[in-house]
Amino acid sequence: MANALVWSLDTTIVKIVTDSGLVGWGETCPVGPTYQPHHAAGARAALMEMAQGLIGVDPTQIGLLHRKMDSLLNGHGYAKAAIDIAAHDLTGKAYGVRVADLLGGAVTDRVPSYYASGVGEPDEIARIAAEKLAEGYPRMQVKVGGRPVEVDIAVVRKVWEVLRGTGMRLAVDANRGLPTRDALRLSRECPEIPFIMEQPCNTMEEIAAIRGQLHHAVYVDENGTDLNAVLRAVGAGLCDGFGMKVTRIGGLRPMATFRDICEVRAMPHTCDDAWGGDIIAAACTHIGATVQPRLNEGVWLAAPYIAGNFDVENGVNIVGGHIALPKGPGLGITPDETLFGAPVASFD
Repeated sequence: MANALVWSLDTTIVKIVTDSGLVGWGETCPVGPTYQPHHAAGARAALMEMAQGLIGVDPTQIGLLHRKMDSLLNGHGYAKAAIDIAAHDLTGKAYGVRVADLLGGAVTDRVPSYYASGVGEPDEIARIAAEKLAEGYPRMQVKVGGRPVEVDIAVVRKVWEVLRGTGMRLAVDANRGLPTRDALRLSRECPEIPFIMEQPCNTMEEIAAIRGQLHHAVYVDENGTDLNAVLRAVGAGLCDGFGMKVTRIGGLRPMATFRDICEVRAMPHTCDDAWGGDIIAAACTHIGATVQPRLNEGVWLAAPYIAGNFDVENGVNIVGGHIALPKGPGLGITPDETLFGAPVASFD
């Protein structure tokens, strides 16, 4: 990305077990310590801070569970999200329904995805775009930033040569990496190319400063840190849509509220996460399946970039640019615990 190189990541798995034997699985996996103020060691510290105080709480009462977590620890939504996801998995199993049903009901069993390139050279990113178009992805996201903007402009133009007339949507994502000067130039020099600019600048203030001068729609991603930030961006008219991460906003419960806010204002958005394995992938797919189709910008998964699955038989993968909604109650996956080794911590 514009601000970091990432080679491998450490994920954190949460397992909730009830006195009746029901099990729920959750996960959180920040993209290193510089993408946002989240990191793996911080997630584990936050979980350990809350864990003992959560013993005895009914995980099927998810609203009350969130209030309890908030009473034990201020902030750290990305850690609380792992517990939230596990609680949704367990609750779905308790009632014999899918997580998507708990979240309002699936509108599709074939959820659209999108592919995100890294920051690369024009010919290479255009080659990837052609490859993903052929695979059936409905949307391509091109990473930019962290280098001369002339190269980014050349990348966008080269990719558009591939995508023009195909119907594949194009997003240009700077991950906060463009100064306002370069964001303006990128938009002004590509007025005929219908891409959306995802999180072009570092702060909402920078976006607000140039919003009226841009020729392209703007989506907020990294600045959408919680529901308060979402309401601020929507109320101030700072953006036209969002790239949203389930763990960043605090889990599936607040993600469903975010989805409903976007539906009221007809704002397209994604249902992603930063990184992670099958547990996060399943969570993102379930909430993505509930989004009004015309507003669904896709569910991004780390699956194409990582090796193997937690659930060998029912692992969540992208086929033909789309993701099959997992079947069965809860998240619809059963991780192989032997892959995880001994627990870092256990509370009862």
